[in-house]
Amino acid sequence: MSAPVEAPLTVSLVDPQLAEAASALVEKLVTDEVASKLARQDDTLWGPDAQDEASKRLSWVTLYESSKPLVERLTALRGDLHGEGVDRVVLAGMGGSSLAPEVICHTRSGSAVGGRHPITVLDTTDPGQVRDALAGDLSRTVLVVSSKSGGTVETDSQRRVFAEQFAANGIDAASRMVVVTDPGTKLGDQAAEQGYRATVEADPAVGGRYSALTAFGLVPSALAGVDVGGLLDEAAAAAPELQRDSADNPAIQLGSALAAAHNAGAEKVVLADSGSGLVGFGDWAEQLIAESTGKQGLGLLPVVVESPDAPGFADHGHDATTVTIGPAVGNAQIATEGSLGAQFLLWETAVALAGRLIGINPFDQPDVESAKQATRDLLDGDGTTGTDEAPVLVEGGIEVRGEWLRSPSTLVEALGQLIAEAPDGGYVAVQAYLDRLDDASAEVLRPEIAKNTGLQTTFGWGPRFLHSTGQYHKGGHQNGVFLQITGSVADDLAIPDQPFTFGELQHAQAAGDAQVISQHGRPVLRLHLADRAAGLVALTNAVAEVRR
Repeated sequence: MSAPVEAPLTVSLVDPQLAEAASALVEKLVTDEVASKLARQDDTLWGPDAQDEASKRLSWVTLYESSKPLVERLTALRGDLHGEGVDRVVLAGMGGSSLAPEVICHTRSGSAVGGRHPITVLDTTDPGQVRDALAGDLSRTVLVVSSKSGGTVETDSQRRVFAEQFAANGIDAASRMVVVTDPGTKLGDQAAEQGYRATVEADPAVGGRYSALTAFGLVPSALAGVDVGGLLDEAAAAAPELQRDSADNPAIQLGSALAAAHNAGAEKVVLADSGSGLVGFGDWAEQLIAESTGKQGLGLLPVVVESPDAPGFADHGHDATTVTIGPAVGNAQIATEGSLGAQFLLWETAVALAGRLIGINPFDQPDVESAKQATRDLLDGDGTTGTDEAPVLVEGGIEVRGEWLRSPSTLVEALGQLIAEAPDGGYVAVQAYLDRLDDASAEVLRPEIAKNTGLQTTFGWGPRFLHSTGQYHKGGHQNGVFLQITGSVADDLAIPDQPFTFGELQHAQAAGDAQVISQHGRPVLRLHLADRAAGLVALTNAVAEVRR
C-alpha cells in the first residue's frame, strides 16, 4: 500500500452571486450536521420516502477503508496473469461498471489512448466496435465481465462472443474470465459453475454510480497495472475534510452551489477540464449527477464540453452553471481541484448533499428500466427494430423519421423543426448509436449545435448514455429535444445462443429509448445513416445551416 497522499482538495465559488446564493444552504447543512451524519451513514437525511433505498446505498462513504483488502488480492491476480503472458485487459461493462475504470486507467497513463495502463473498454452493442475489441491479441487478453445486477444485456452479449472466440482460438475461455458482480447474482453463479478465473464480489450496499472505489472500479484498473492502493489513499486523505460540519467543507460548498443554482433555474451543469490531468472525469461525473438528481421533473443536467472555450461554456446563459475540473479559467463559476481519488469522493458527497437540498432521493433511478423494457419488447415482438418504419424524408442516404414532424422537405428543415421545439432554457441531446472509435467524428455535432442555436447541447454514445443521462431524459426537467442517430451495419455480429445480433440489439435499444422519450411528450428526430461516414459528413454540413 502506498503512503497516504496529502493532496489539496479545493472548491472555488468564483461567481460572487452564486456564492451568496449558496451561503444560506451552506449554513443549513452545517447547522443540521449533514456532513457528519452522512459519514455515519444516516439514512434519514433524504426524508422518509427515500429512507429504505438510502439504507442500502451508503457504504460508499467508507470505501477508502473497506476496499483496502482488495489491493493485495488484485496485485496477486495481475501477477499470475502476467506470468502467463496475459497483459491485455478488456472490460465488458456499462455505466458505473465502465466509466470509473476508464477514467482511472487513462488518468494514470496520462493519455486517453495507450499509455502505461492500457485498457479496452467495451460499453457498446455496435458490431464494429465489438469486432475491434475481438481483433486484439486474444492470447494476451483477459476479459473482465462487470455487472452489478449480473444480468446486463450488453455485458452478457459481450461475454458470450468473447467466450466463443477464445474457444475458437484454442484458449480456455474460463481461465480468461474475471467476473465482478454483487453477491448472489446469476453471473456469479455462472462463474462458479464454469470455473472462471476469478470472481470478485462488490459491496451490494453501493449503487453503480457511486462504485468508483469498489471492486467495479478497482478490479479492471488493478489488472491494467494501476496502483489502486494509491487511489484509495487519495480518497482517505480527503475524507476527514469532507466529513466536517464546517462552512469550508468543499463538499458542502459544491453541493450547496449546485443546489442553489438549480433552485434559481440554472439546472444545467456545464463541465470542462482546465488542465486537471483527470482524463475523462466529466464522463464519470455525468452519470453520477444525471442519475442521482434527474427525477420528479427536477435535477441537474450535466453537459460535458470539450474545453472552457467551447460553446455552452464560454457563452453559457442563465440556465447553466459552469464548472471547471481544475483551475478556474474563462467563464467558470465553480472550480474543483484535487487528486482523482479525492475528486471521486468530493463529487459523490456533494451530489448526495445537493439531492437533499433539491428535495429528491439521490440513490434511486426510477426511469432507467423503461427503456430496457421497451428494448426487450421490440426484440421479443415482431422483429422490427425501428428502421422498418417508413421515413418521412430521405436525403443523401439519411432516412429521417419522426411522427411529430411537419412535412419537412430537407434535412436542414427537419433539424430546424427539432430545434424550434426546444423551449427557452431547454436543451438538445445528441444520441449517437454508432461506433465511438470509427465514428468519432460525430462528436463535432455537440459544439456545432450549441454554437448555432445557443441551446445547451449534450452528446452521448448509445447505448452507453442509457446508463447515464438516460435517467435524466425521462425523469428530469422535461425541456429537452432529442437527435438520435443510427447507422447501417455492413458486417453484423451474431451473439452466441441469442435470437438477435449485436446490430439488431443496438437498433432495438435506439428504438426503445425513442419510444419512451416520445411517451414523455418530447420530440425525437431519428436519423438513420445508410453510409455512416458519408452520412456524418452530410449531417454535419446540415447542422451548420441550422439556426434557432
